[in-house]
Amino acid sequence: MLINENSPRLNLKEKDSQKKGKKKDKFTTFHVKEEAELFDYVMRKMGSMSKSSVKALLSNQRITVNERIVTQYNHPVKNGDVVIVNFSSKESGLHHSKLKIIYEDEYIIVVNKSEGLLSVATEKKETLTAFRILMNHLKKQSLRNRLYVVHRLDRETSGVLLFAKSKEVQESLQNYWRYDVLEKIYYAIVEGQVEKDKDTIISWLTESPKSKIVYSSPTDNGGEKAITHYETVKRSNEYSLLKVYLETGKKNQIRVHMQSIGHPIVGDKKYGSTLSPLGRVGLHAAILTIRHPATGQKVRFEAPLPENMKMKF
Repeated sequence: MLINENSPRLNLKEKDSQKKGKKKDKFTTFHVKEEAELFDYVMRKMGSMSKSSVKALLSNQRITVNERIVTQYNHPVKNGDVVIVNFSSKESGLHHSKLKIIYEDEYIIVVNKSEGLLSVATEKKETLTAFRILMNHLKKQSLRNRLYVVHRLDRETSGVLLFAKSKEVQESLQNYWRYDVLEKIYYAIVEGQVEKDKDTIISWLTESPKSKIVYSSPTDNGGEKAITHYETVKRSNEYSLLKVYLETGKKNQIRVHMQSIGHPIVGDKKYGSTLSPLGRVGLHAAILTIRHPATGQKVRFEAPLPENMKMKF
């Protein structure tokens, strides 16, 4: 199958135009040719827009510079930078201690999930999930709103989590996930001092049907091939902070791979940890970069490292 990696996966314009009263996203792209502060640059380019309107675009995370959302007024832009302004209406804010909206438009909604919160309900039918919180948020705006799961984070893993607002967008993201996910970066606090400054772990993963534990084999045993790259960011007497880049996205991949090198993630009893200095599993999904399913533009979403993970260093 031939993939055009610079094009959107969906052609929603015709379908959306048939929905009366449905307001479409409007993106305006600027190619910077001179140095300036972002606020001043957008003011000049937009001409008739008021200062308060441009400030609102920044504070509501509607402006990106080189695929990264920027909210600082004085952020420097220079020749060659690409500034994209999203003029779609910003939904009313979500106020919840376990969930914060990072980005929202007509097609997707991206959140920073706290540890201790399920992404979606399990067979035990827990009611407090990221999905349930967001669904209630959307239903308050319109009973016609829908929400669809694209991927998951473990209960004790915090960070960036993406949902779709339509079945078409969900299917597009899931069908092209390996092509449209351009970057997945995690931070992990592991037991002990990791000797190597950087390394790549390659193994084959299999899951026990009974225990639901995933096992790693250094040789091909018929399992799923998993590739994890890591860099050691900081070391203390008892722990190491790692920046982890996923080349593949298999179930429990980071947790299993850290155990396989003798440095399990703190708090992860399932995969060999004996220490729990955070009272949680020390894993955080920090960055997710995707190709937007409707616009084809690369967009980067980031959730800062939680304070309780910073405190150990």
